[in-house]
Amino acid sequence: MAKAKIGIVGGSGIYNLEGLTGVKKVRISTPFGAPSDDFVVGDMEGVEVAFLPRHAGGHGISPSELPVRANIYAFKSLCVDSIISVNAVGSLKEEIAPTNLVIPDQLIDWTRGRDNTFFTNGVVGHVSLAEPFCPVLSQTLFEVATKAGAKVHAGGTYIVMEGPQFSTKAESKLYRSWGADVIGMTALPEAKLAREAEICYAILAFVTDYDCWHPDLESVTTEMILSNLRTGVGVAKKILKLAISSIPRERDCACGSALKHAIATVPEFIPVKTRRDLDLIIGKYINKAFDDNLA
Repeated sequence: MAKAKIGIVGGSGIYNLEGLTGVKKVRISTPFGAPSDDFVVGDMEGVEVAFLPRHAGGHGISPSELPVRANIYAFKSLCVDSIISVNAVGSLKEEIAPTNLVIPDQLIDWTRGRDNTFFTNGVVGHVSLAEPFCPVLSQTLFEVATKAGAKVHAGGTYIVMEGPQFSTKAESKLYRSWGADVIGMTALPEAKLAREAEICYAILAFVTDYDCWHPDLESVTTEMILSNLRTGVGVAKKILKLAISSIPRERDCACGSALKHAIATVPEFIPVKTRRDLDLIIGKYINKAFDDNLA
C-alpha cells in the first residue's frame, strides 16, 4: 500500500496537483464505501503527498452526497497525519472580498443528514471540537499564503450550509447577524471526521463571491464562482506547494491524541465488526485496553 504524510483535498476548480513526482494512482476500499475518486500519491519537495479531488474528476459529486467518511478513512489508511482542504466560499463581510483567502478558525454546522461521525454501530466517542482546526497547520497556511503575496485573512467563522442551492437573502442576512465570516458547503463533516481520525486539518478558503446579502452587487451564481476560481487556482496551488515543504515533520499539537479520553464505550462491549472496521482509528486505544485487562 502506498503511504503519504500530507493529504490535499482539492475543492471546486482544483482537480489535480502539479509538481508531484513518482506519481501513482491508488484506489482504496473502506468500510464506508468508495472515496470520491482515486488518490494521486507522489513526492513534492521531498514529502509524500496524497491528493484527492473532493467532487471527483469532472465535478460529479454534490456537496451533500460526498462520501466524507470514506475519504477521511482512506487518508488515514495512507498514513496521512495532516490534511489541507481547499474550499470555495462566499463572503459575509465587506472587508473579505472576492479573490481573498481565509484561514478559518471556527465553524458553525448548518448541515442536515450528513454522516458526520465514525462512532456508530455500538461504539460511542466524544471528541473536542472547541478548536475545530489544527492551530499549527492553520498558522503554517497563513504564513505561506502571506509569503505568496495573497490577500489572506487569519481566522474567521465558516458556516457550513446544506446544498446544492445557494442561500436566500434572508438566510444570508441571518448568517451575518450571527457573526459568521464566510459560507460554504464542504468544511463539514470533513473537520469533524479528521479530528476523530486524529488527523491535523486546516482549510485554505478561496472567496469567490459575496453570497447574496450585498445590496450593491449581484447575487452569487455558478458562473461567478467558476470565473473567480479560474483567477485563484494558480495562487492556491502555489500556496499548497509552499505549505507542503513548511509543515513541521513532527506534530506538536493535540490533534494526534484527540481520542485519548474520548471513547466512552467499554471495549468488550464494542461489536466485533465495529472493532474491525474502526481498528485503523480506535485500535491503539481499544487493543491497549484489552491488553491491560488481560495483564
